[in-house]
Amino acid sequence: MIREEVIALPIKSGKEYIERIDQQKINIWYKGNRIEGPLSQHPAFQGLIQTQAELYDMQCEAQYMKQMTYQSPDSGEYVGLSFLPPKNKEDLQRRRTMMELWASKHHGFLGRSPDYMNTAIMSLYTAADILEEHNPEYADNLRKYYAYCRDCDITLSHAFIQPYASKMSGLYDEPEESIAAKVIEMKEEGMVISGAFMMATQGATCEEMLVFPTPSPMMLDEKLNPYAFAFAVPNDLDGMSFICRESYGATSSYDHPLSERYEEMDTFVIFDRVLVPRDRIFYYGDESYASRLFVESHFHTHIAHQITTRYIAKTEFMLGMLECLADEQNVGLEPPVIMNASRIISFLEVFKALRLSAEQNASLDQFGYCVPAKNPLLASTTLFPDYYGQMVDMIQLLGSSGLIMIPSESDFQSCQGEYLHQYLKGVDSSAWDRIGLFRLAWELGGSAFAGRQLQFERFFFGNAQTVANRMYNQYEDHEQHRKMINDFITKYHQLS
Repeated sequence: MIREEVIALPIKSGKEYIERIDQQKINIWYKGNRIEGPLSQHPAFQGLIQTQAELYDMQCEAQYMKQMTYQSPDSGEYVGLSFLPPKNKEDLQRRRTMMELWASKHHGFLGRSPDYMNTAIMSLYTAADILEEHNPEYADNLRKYYAYCRDCDITLSHAFIQPYASKMSGLYDEPEESIAAKVIEMKEEGMVISGAFMMATQGATCEEMLVFPTPSPMMLDEKLNPYAFAFAVPNDLDGMSFICRESYGATSSYDHPLSERYEEMDTFVIFDRVLVPRDRIFYYGDESYASRLFVESHFHTHIAHQITTRYIAKTEFMLGMLECLADEQNVGLEPPVIMNASRIISFLEVFKALRLSAEQNASLDQFGYCVPAKNPLLASTTLFPDYYGQMVDMIQLLGSSGLIMIPSESDFQSCQGEYLHQYLKGVDSSAWDRIGLFRLAWELGGSAFAGRQLQFERFFFGNAQTVANRMYNQYEDHEQHRKMINDFITKYHQLS
């Protein structure tokens, strides 16, 4: 399944990324029509594809290459540093520096920038040894697939979440009748999969997809759970279909300065009797390995290290937006503005401190890999959804009605443009620049893109209860704190 045209390639350039995306024969549908022709030229995808091409170009530039790459232990070629399995704290810091460079380019608006999934497949690779007891072939598949992605600089997405109907069917219907994602048949050449997955963000603008659903439980007397599996496949296998939501992007960088660049398409992915090649199966049948792989690979911790770096970049952008908006309206020194700016600065310093604490308190796991301290990073994923909502509110309130009356680029170019230049200028700014700033604020606080960003951040790492449970269940000092209180009460009750 490893394609000949990408076998020996080191880090790829933006041009190579675009070429690979356009070469795929993906079955993708948008607004009821199948997309034909190069995806990079379609209005719903071209801005995002160009932005990611710029990310890949960065790692090829001399000024960044040392900070963004390392030598593959297999090929000796330079490969992306976000694939590096950290062996010590210095490796964690190198990974963070690389991720900061990409995050500073997309300002935290790309939830599925390539380093996210590079980190995901790296973390799973570190725990491949546990699959030896399950099936040595699957362990070998995972190791080889990680090396393939690293050495060929594969762009990945993932599909984890199933639609509501599928989840309910997996719980209450017999396996033969269920529409939950499941293994239909095992063959010598691989396994046949049917099912559907929600929210495959960037499913169309990547090369391959990691599929790893939470399996529905089976009766104890069943030997193999058909709902329990994980695999990775190219996006254009027979039987795979992608259905896109409506795009929030646009072609004018003036009218839509964020969505024109950072609109990540979410896709509904359907597998209709798709044959997954045998060498792409990572586990099958034993549902315990679904949780074991996530837990023992420290998946959520490694991913949260990347996520927190993205949070920092996005918070910096929000702070800059608030201050520029205040300056434009000559209220930068007003007490309410200072209060809100100080709150965002506090958010920013909290995330920086949490990341630093995680790196400084990192430790080696059972496989000899260096894992950041989990509690600070899980705390960041608990805090950010609320903090981000607060920052959006600040932008909305500060922008006031200025976020509504925002003429377009074409309005300025029309015969009425002279009136706009005359009446919409600021104290020291032209109408063009002032409206451009307010259009950016609208993209952050009021547009369809803004709404999707807010909802995306709220549920990025799971719903609020899932995130809270993850934080609570992985915190190890509950009993210590309870004992402190009980000892305090016992001591002072005895004194009385």
